[in-house]
This record gives sequence, C-alpha cells and structure tokens, in this order.
Amino acid sequence: MGDNLTHIDETGAANMVDVGEKSHTSRVAVAVGSITMKASTLDMIVQGNAKKGDVIGTARIAGIMAAKKTHELVPLCHPLMLTSVKVSIEPDDKLPGLRVEAIAKVGGQTGVEMEALTAVSIACLTIYDMAKAVDRGMEIGQIKLVKKSGGKSGSWSADTQ
Repeated sequence: MGDNLTHIDETGAANMVDVGEKSHTSRVAVAVGSITMKASTLDMIVQGNAKKGDVIGTARIAGIMAAKKTHELVPLCHPLMLTSVKVSIEPDDKLPGLRVEAIAKVGGQTGVEMEALTAVSIACLTIYDMAKAVDRGMEIGQIKLVKKSGGKSGSWSADTQ
C-alpha cells in the first residue's frame, strides 16, 4: 500500500475510487467490538428480561441490516452485493459485557471492511439503545478490523501486525 489516500485526488478533492478495472475476487472482512456494562445489566440481557425484548437477537439483525446499508451511511463507499453477513454476540463476564463479531463477504471489485465495521458498530449501538434505561454508563469500544482477505492487497490480519 502506498502513502497516498485513494479517496483524495491530486487537488485534494474527495472522490469515490473507480474500481471498474479491479479484479473480481472473493473478499472477506472480520471486525470485532465490545460493549461493557454493569454485571446486572449483562445478566438481564442474557436471561432475556429486558423490557424492550430480545437484545442480542435484535442487535444481530440490526448489524446485518447496517452492513447492507453501509454505502448509504459512509460517504464514498460503493454499494455492494454482499453474499453473506454474520454477526455473533457473546456474553463475557470478565468485561462484564458483550463481545460482537461481524464477518462480511462479497465477490466483487472492492473490499468489505467498512461493512463489517458498520455491522459491529450498529449492533453495539442497538444493545446500548435497548438497555440504556437500566444502565446509561455502558461503554462501546475496541471496534476494529481483525482480518481481511481478497483483492490486490491480499490477506491481512491484526495478529501479524
């Protein structure tokens, strides 16, 4: 990867990257994040006792929907025909809180990193929204890309950095 920003032209203007000449490859991105909360809030969510309903199920659906709408939310993102988006949400008593992972896949000419990151972000925001009545001090954090594959740049993993 060069030092140049791909979305900025020689005059400094922002532009959508032309991916028309890029190779069509299978592309995968994995992002993670977490939301910390009171242990009692985590218990309420895990036991399914939140007044707004199934927090984890709703957050999973919200993350999937968000991945599909990333191009509407992030300027200069290409609309993609995603082939798969999986969002998993697991309780972690050590936080205490929930760990969120999103895996986005596409066969195409541009990557799906933004879709995976958006899925995690919106899943965490949905958890916050559904539980804020009992715990306004929840904290969303550690949202990051952990893996990507496909395209000209090939595979990348946070573990090897």
